Amino acid sequence: MTTILSQSSYAMRIFSQIDELFWYAVVTAITIFVVLLLLRWLVTYANVNPFSWLAINVRRSTDPFVQPVRRGLVRAGLDARLAPLVTALIAILLGYIAVQLVSAVLFTLAGTVESLQRGAVVRLIGYVLYGLLSVFSLLIFIRIVFAWGVSSVSSVMRFLIVVTEPILGPFRRIIPPLGMIDISPIVVLLLIQLLQRAIVGTLLR
Repeated sequence: MTTILSQSSYAMRIFSQIDELFWYAVVTAITIFVVLLLLRWLVTYANVNPFSWLAINVRRSTDPFVQPVRRGLVRAGLDARLAPLVTALIAILLGYIAVQLVSAVLFTLAGTVESLQRGAVVRLIGYVLYGLLSVFSLLIFIRIVFAWGVSSVSSVMRFLIVVTEPILGPFRRIIPPLGMIDISPIVVLLLIQLLQRAIVGTLLR
């Protein structure tokens, strides 16, 4: 029994360390990206020569992310100069969602290993269900991110659409878009989170 417990705690520590490393990587990437966006915003408002080395490189590295947001702001009748700030806020939100989803997946893997080692069948079923919901949430999240710049005819995007559309499609028909924004994926993610909480409160309690 002591050996099983020690192996279980070792697996939990490994997954916890992976989770922490992923968090540091996401925070570092977001920090660098936000700094670049702030530089872009400062360059724009300080009237820096648009052909200078700084302006050209900052715009080149951030344009793929800022331009879609700018077009959305223009369609909504808002100031396009807010695009870098809005993009930074979106990046922080997406980073937070990514950290939460990966943490959920790692939590599932650690719990599955622990349940197998202890022979806890009920908890194993709970972790499997929790994990399936986590993976589906992750696929929805990836589809949302890829929709910003990946063509719908690419093989990756086609796979994501085939997997997620059977659930997202009915919700999209029920829930009207908020302006130009399709909020059905957000609603589905919230419902999945509610189901996961129910699993934790019953099968994994």
